[in-house]
Amino acid sequence: MMQNSLLVHNIDVLQFQELLKETLKTQLEELKTSLKEENQDELLTREETYQFLKIDSSTLWEWTRKGKLIVYGIGNRKYYKKREVLDCLTKLNS
Repeated sequence: MMQNSLLVHNIDVLQFQELLKETLKTQLEELKTSLKEENQDELLTREETYQFLKIDSSTLWEWTRKGKLIVYGIGNRKYYKKREVLDCLTKLNS
């Protein structure tokens, strides 16, 4: 029954706020990491891929033909791995 209880002794409000802040920060970072890993294994259809990249379908076809993006198929359906799409992005020097 004590598992859902919080006992605080000899801690002022500022210390409690800092403790709470650090705990929440750690939890949010762990959640962010797990969501990032989970979403990057996602498969995207051709339409989802060109919408995700904000390009035309003909550009997606051309990038696939040139080997810039790898396409996967099941039957007559084509898919792109979101992680691989993100990995193809390169930093531009300005």
